[in-house]
This record gives sequence, structure tokens and C-alpha cells, in this order.
Amino acid sequence: MANSGLFEPPGEILALRGKRPIARVAYPDGSHGWVVISHATVRTVLTDPRFSARKELRSNPFTSVRDTTPAMPGMFVHMDPPDHTHYRRLLTAQFTVRRMRQLTTRITRITDEHLDRMEAEGPKTDLVRSYSAPIPTTVICELLGVPIDYREWFQELTAKMIRQDATPQEKRQAMVSITEYLGGLVQRMRVEPTNDVLSDLVTSGAELSDEELTNMGFMLLGAGLDTTANILGLGTFALLQHPEQIPLMTDPETVDNAVEELLRYLPIIPGTMRVALEDVEIEGVRISAGESVMLSLPGGNRDPERFPDPDTLDLARPANGHLAFSHGVHQCLGQQLARVEMRVAFPALFRRFPNLALAVPPEEVPLRSDMVIYGVHELPVTWTARRG
Repeated sequence: MANSGLFEPPGEILALRGKRPIARVAYPDGSHGWVVISHATVRTVLTDPRFSARKELRSNPFTSVRDTTPAMPGMFVHMDPPDHTHYRRLLTAQFTVRRMRQLTTRITRITDEHLDRMEAEGPKTDLVRSYSAPIPTTVICELLGVPIDYREWFQELTAKMIRQDATPQEKRQAMVSITEYLGGLVQRMRVEPTNDVLSDLVTSGAELSDEELTNMGFMLLGAGLDTTANILGLGTFALLQHPEQIPLMTDPETVDNAVEELLRYLPIIPGTMRVALEDVEIEGVRISAGESVMLSLPGGNRDPERFPDPDTLDLARPANGHLAFSHGVHQCLGQQLARVEMRVAFPALFRRFPNLALAVPPEEVPLRSDMVIYGVHELPVTWTARRG
């Protein structure tokens, strides 16, 4: 089936594709910088230490307000080595492939619980509310030691922080509310540590401050709540547009590759930002010190030089090397957890409801085009109830 346009990168990226790997752009704050769209060039910049991830040095591609404050202690996603290396190393042991695979049994149980509820409430539901949002939220809350009673509250506040139409005051209040809660949780864990990631950090001997622990928890919670939820929601939407390929997602022999291709295909994260620390020449283009660079992850994943016929979803395609989790030292720490959740949730959904279908025409599905993280606000689905 041809691409419906619902799953494509932004039109500006598609317009540049095949013309040049780097293009000059104007940012909302009035500054000029660059956008990188080719797979090879995105990877080059992400591994070049002459480009910094520090947010206080760069423009923001989504707002005219420039944040000139350095990253708070523990918020290592906006830091460069060696500060970034220090914090990330503390968490690497928490998100190993082996540990994430050990979570498969628990994730399977959580998934089955939500499928049971869907079946009991069906045969029609909003998949985002019933399935794609609560599963990763439950998992990350359990990993961090956050009581599940706060699941929906965290979902609402996280969504508010990334809405493009939310006011700065609304975003700040949402951030303050989450931070205050996590700060209290960290203090309780110092007294009575439990079996979770935050408690392990508290007792690791790293002597992290409450502020550092709170900010690390905030960062992990935000990533675990929203990104995977949108992969599951938008991914189901895409699979329902390509029903002939669903057997590749439900077959244990092909599910791993199918997940990688879906990650390549979905434009969930628009990109990541860097700033040149010195004059750099790449692909014959001179990037001056201080200029911001937007690295389009969807653009790289739809690069025909790397992935032939890139706008077609092909779950049989070898999709290794995609950029869905970025690349280099800042590559997503929780990528293995996301993979496990996808490898469990997608097959389980379509095995339980083999005749799952959209309950509305595709063009009526409300897209999250008003959010920094792309996806669907709702996904109305229906199925035929099983007899007996």
C-alpha cells in the first residue's frame, strides 16, 4: 500500500531530500543555522566532538524563546563529556540488554492485563487510552518506584510540557509539579530504598544529591512515558494501514526485524539539536562556530541512499542502522526497554484481536501534529468479539 502521507517526515524535509545533505535554515529566534537530512551526515555530526549538545548554546527549532540556562545537575541529555559520561555511566547498568530482557515476563503480564480489560469493555475502544499509553507508563513507573496511582497524572503533565500550544507558564508548572513529587520520592528512598532504578542510584555509592537524583528521574520518566507510548499508538495505526504485513509482526521468527523497520518508518522524534563549538566543514559546507544544527532523524531514516524505497513500510526489510534512537554517545539509553515493549505489545495485540480495525476513516484519526513528539491523540479501533 502506498504511503498515506500520515507517516511522512515534515514536508520541508521531504522537499530537501536528494538535493543536498545540509541546508541553510532560519530558526524562530531569528538566528540562522542548518538542518541535516542525510543518514550518513547525521551520523557524522552525532559522533563529532566539535558539536555540542548543550542547550544553552543553541537555538530551539520550536520556539523563539532561547533557553540560555545550563542543564540542571543530572540532566545529562543536555551535557557533553565528561559530565555526560559521568551520569550516563551510572545508569548504563540499569538498562542493559540482559536486564531489559529479564523484564519481558513482567511486561507480558502488564500487556495481558490491558488486553483483558479491552476485551471486557469492547468491542470498541480508544487504543491510546486503553493500551498504548498505559503499558509503557506502568513499566517506567515500576522501574522508577513511582506508585501506579500517579500514572495518569504523570501522563497529563508530560503531555502538557511538550504541547506546542501550551504557554511557558503551563509548561513550567507541569515541570515543577513532577519535580516536586520526584524530589519527595527520592527523600523517601533514602530512608527506605526499594527494588527500583532510583533506589539503586541512591544506594550506589555515587553520592548523588537529591537534585541530581530528582532530575535524572524526571528525565527517565518523561522519556519512558511518552516516546514509547507514541510508537505503540502510531505503529498500530501504520500496521492497520498495511494488514498484509501484520503476520511478520506476530511471527516470533520475524518480529525483531519488523520492530526495527517500524522504528525506521515512524517519524516520532523530529530530530536532535547540536551547536558547532568551532568552525567545521562537512560535505563541503562551512558551519561556523556558534551555529545551531538540526539533525533530522526522520530525514535520515528516509534517506534513499541508505534505505531503498524509504517511504514504503516493509517489515521484511533489513532496517539495521536506523536513527530512531539517535546515534553516538547520546543514543537513547532506554532503547532496549522500548524494543522489549514493542516486541511484546504489538504481537500480543494482533494475536488477541486478529480482526482489529480502525473504527473511523484514517483521515479522521487525530494526529499529534501539535506536539514535539509525533503520534496520535486517539486511535479509535474495533474488533469482532470472540464467541463463547
